Amino acid sequence: EPVTLIVDMKPDYPESKRQTLSAILRNWGIISWSVVGILVACWAALMLIGRLRILLAPVVLATVLIYILNPIVGRLHRVGLHRVVGSLVAFSLMIGSLALLGALITPRVVEQARELGSDFPSIYARTASEIEDLASDLGFGDIEVWSYSEMKEYINDPEVQDRFFSAALDRLGEITSGLLETILVFLIAPVVAFYLLIDLPRVRRQIEALVPDQHLSEVQHVSRQLGTAVGGFLRGQVIVALIVGILTSAGFYLIDLKFWLIIGMIAGFLNIIPFVGPWVGGALGVFVGLITADINTAVSAAIVALIVQQIDNNFVSPAVLRATVRLHPALVLLVLILGGGIGGVWGVLLAVPVAASLKIIFGHLWKTKVLGQSWNQASEAFIEGQSKPETLRVLSRRIFKLGGKRQQETTEARDYEELDRTEATLRD
Repeated sequence: EPVTLIVDMKPDYPESKRQTLSAILRNWGIISWSVVGILVACWAALMLIGRLRILLAPVVLATVLIYILNPIVGRLHRVGLHRVVGSLVAFSLMIGSLALLGALITPRVVEQARELGSDFPSIYARTASEIEDLASDLGFGDIEVWSYSEMKEYINDPEVQDRFFSAALDRLGEITSGLLETILVFLIAPVVAFYLLIDLPRVRRQIEALVPDQHLSEVQHVSRQLGTAVGGFLRGQVIVALIVGILTSAGFYLIDLKFWLIIGMIAGFLNIIPFVGPWVGGALGVFVGLITADINTAVSAAIVALIVQQIDNNFVSPAVLRATVRLHPALVLLVLILGGGIGGVWGVLLAVPVAASLKIIFGHLWKTKVLGQSWNQASEAFIEGQSKPETLRVLSRRIFKLGGKRQQETTEARDYEELDRTEATLRD
């Protein structure tokens, strides 16, 4: 009899594998469309920022003030003070600290500024001479730099002054708007920060009410990661900039460098921008040392800048910037350039926190939706140093507990050995 063979053309895939494959494809589709949506949203945000560029500076300054003062307000609120009173106390402390710092350094800064004005002709002449000598050594002997008297004569020329004033009048609107914008930034930003500090819990609850219940826990987790990383970065950069400015000024003072306080203040302020402050402070110190003193002072200034940078990298920043987002240095430079092109100085200040926030959000989506990792695993992959550094007291307690535990284990082991010997004796 003929034998009939029935061939099943359906692939012999287990049901679990088909479900896993469909889940992976579904997750990939969700991630792909999410990335497209986020990129479109970023493009729209950049276009909106370009249109509303005037609001960028107050928003940046208000955000920095909120992240700096909110821990103080929150701690006072937990003690029992109303957030209005806590915000007033926090702003009073900040204004008082700035006033005290200004009162301490303003007389010396004014003195050094006057000294710089009186020494500027000799500094300019020495700089021009050094530039001509360097150009001659490089084979460009035809390059001549104006002397200070020639430059002063050119500036005092009536025709030059008329061209200068006409150009200034042509740009009077831009100059006036820029001046008014600067004044408005430092007037509006603290007011915005004050009201947001008061209503911050209510604003957070209103935002959470817009999130669906099934995603609320995840959104809260990611927002905590963003607050930890961005808030720690902004607060830490301010503290690190203050410490770097003090150390740089003290180092330049010890080597008797002229204008040590002005250079230290510039280095500390620019230290808010990554990779900029230490290099600028060191370069200014070396330049002033070469122009106003000798090569030994310039070398000493370079050594001071190098020591301050090492102290910052190995001691200050690890202790202050406890929770940071790992960003490649090349990426940091690119986002700084992009931020400067979009928002100028304020865009540069905001570039690194925005890049860190985007990395946390994209990293969380990729790790959890595609790779199937947990929320904590996703955050640990991008945020380092979330746990607070252990103090000496905590370390001593742990060592004491560890020593007591080991002593207890040793005592228990001796007891077991004694029981074994007793048992062996009784058996004999």
